[in-house]
Amino acid sequence: MTRDNAELPAWVRELLSESRFDRYLKKAGGEVDVAVRLYDWNLQASAAFYGPLHWLEVALRNALHHRLRERFGREDWWKAAQLADNAKFKIGRARRKIERRQDHTPDDVVAELTFGFWVSLLSRTHDRQIWVPAAHRAFPHYSGPRSALHEDFMGILDFRNRVMHHEPIFYLDLPEYHERIYRLLGYLSQDAARHAERTDEISAALDARDV
Repeated sequence: MTRDNAELPAWVRELLSESRFDRYLKKAGGEVDVAVRLYDWNLQASAAFYGPLHWLEVALRNALHHRLRERFGREDWWKAAQLADNAKFKIGRARRKIERRQDHTPDDVVAELTFGFWVSLLSRTHDRQIWVPAAHRAFPHYSGPRSALHEDFMGILDFRNRVMHHEPIFYLDLPEYHERIYRLLGYLSQDAARHAERTDEISAALDARDV
C-alpha cells in the first residue's frame, strides 16, 4: 500500500521535495526506504553516463568545428556561414558571454556553445549550407542519411539533459542509450570510442540495480 507523503523523512520533503520524490515513491510501491535506494541508484547510473556523454559531446563539437573551419577558411566560421536564426542567437549569446573576459578567442566561443547548438547543425535546416559541403565529413564511419543521424543525436541530447539536470532516468531503456552513445561516438572516431570504453562504468552501474 502506498504511504502518505506525510511519512516522508523531513530531509526528503524539504531538500528533494515531495513532487520530485513522488516518481521514485510510486515505482517503489510507496516504500520510502526502497524509493530512497532507487534515488541513490539513479544518481549512480547518471554519474556512470557522465564520462561517455562527455566524450560524445566534446568529440561532436570539435569534429564539426574542424570541418567548418576548413570549409569557410577561418576560425570564426560562423561569421561566414548561413545559419538558422536560432543558431545565430546561440552564437550571439556565447560571444557576449566570453567578451566579458579580457582575452578571448574563437575557440572560447566554440567551447561556450551548447550540445544542442552542435546537434542543430545536423538538422534539415542546415542541410545545404552545413551538412552537404562540410559537416558530413565529421563522420568518417557513417554512411546513412543525415536525418537518421540527427534523430539519433536528438535522442541523446534529451537524455544528456536529463542526466545533467539531475532528472530520473531509471525508467528509460538505459542499455539502449549506452549502445547509442558508443555507436555515435564511433561514427566520429572508432579510436575515441575504444578509448572511452576503457573507463566505462555504465554496465557495472546497471548490474548493481537492486530496486
